[in-house]
Amino acid sequence: MTERKYNVAILGATGAVGTRLIEQLEQSTVPVNTIKLLASSRSAGKTLQFKGQDVTVEEATAESFEGIDIVLASGGGSVSQRFAPEAVKRGAVVVDNSSYWRMNDNVPLIVPEVNEAALRGHNGIIANPNCSTIQMVVALEPVRRAYGLKRVIVSTYQAASGAGQSAWQELVDETEAYNHGETPHPAILPVKGAEKHYPLAYNLLPQIDVFEDDGYTHEEWKMIHETKKIMFGDKNSKDVKVTGTAVRVPVPIGHGEAVYFETAANTGATVAGIQKVLSAGAGVVLEDDPQQQLYPQPVNAAGKRETFVGRVRADVENDDSFHMWVVSDNLLKGAAWNTVQIAERLVSLDLVAVPANAAEKFNSL
Repeated sequence: MTERKYNVAILGATGAVGTRLIEQLEQSTVPVNTIKLLASSRSAGKTLQFKGQDVTVEEATAESFEGIDIVLASGGGSVSQRFAPEAVKRGAVVVDNSSYWRMNDNVPLIVPEVNEAALRGHNGIIANPNCSTIQMVVALEPVRRAYGLKRVIVSTYQAASGAGQSAWQELVDETEAYNHGETPHPAILPVKGAEKHYPLAYNLLPQIDVFEDDGYTHEEWKMIHETKKIMFGDKNSKDVKVTGTAVRVPVPIGHGEAVYFETAANTGATVAGIQKVLSAGAGVVLEDDPQQQLYPQPVNAAGKRETFVGRVRADVENDDSFHMWVVSDNLLKGAAWNTVQIAERLVSLDLVAVPANAAEKFNSL
């Protein structure tokens, strides 16, 4: 039997995540027949490579998705809002990196190591979660399966690249300015559209995304509700309590997270037991030897697909409660690799098909 090959389009191909989507797709098990690279009119005409062959970037239009089987999208929320339904209408399955579709009840929010089964019954659009959420749930899922999970409190240390290529470059420029005794002039962080901007170099910014009315940032809101949807199937689930503080730090690539979690009572959770299930966890690498100063670091995680976990320890004040330190490359497992990994699972499970009338679920949005 001849292996089916798929026509794949990458939407937002020239961005920091888009270029990594190309690299991850090259290395994946997805059998690619043709590749189409799509971006805005500003990037149209540029030449990128896929498996050693030059590919010209095209301007994305609705008609770009004719004959496409799989779309890997990383063009931002407004781009995905506009083009994802058009792709579905033309028979393509979309794996979307933006935040636009994540909370839509018709769209599964997928981390393959955690909730692959939710891919079944998709309506043509699958959402890739927030980068900081992905690595946390990958680390927590082995614990949840073995010991249950009642509460999560996370503090994030998120890299500049999580805000895009321009924010990463701004960090580089600010650092250079400071090192030459000059005053930096930030224009992007913490939020590009905000009234005020602050330098990230030699600084910490306790704001990622806009503030909600309750004082939480939208990044924190996303981590709370995405975790519930991924792990418990309901963005408002009462089965687990989640809260957090998201902080931008002057690191180019690699988010760090200090995670406090409470297991279910009387399950026998111990540090050794948690380390054991983490060692066997899908997508997890345990780096946890305090005596040898072995623990995860962003500089070592950059360029790797895995989620690294260390500093596992019991909370000295609360029973059945523990802490761990989690690090992952936010542009790979937090974005490009998780997206391509979803595509691999769609192929493996023979789910690269759009149900009849699926596009109607998104027509009014």
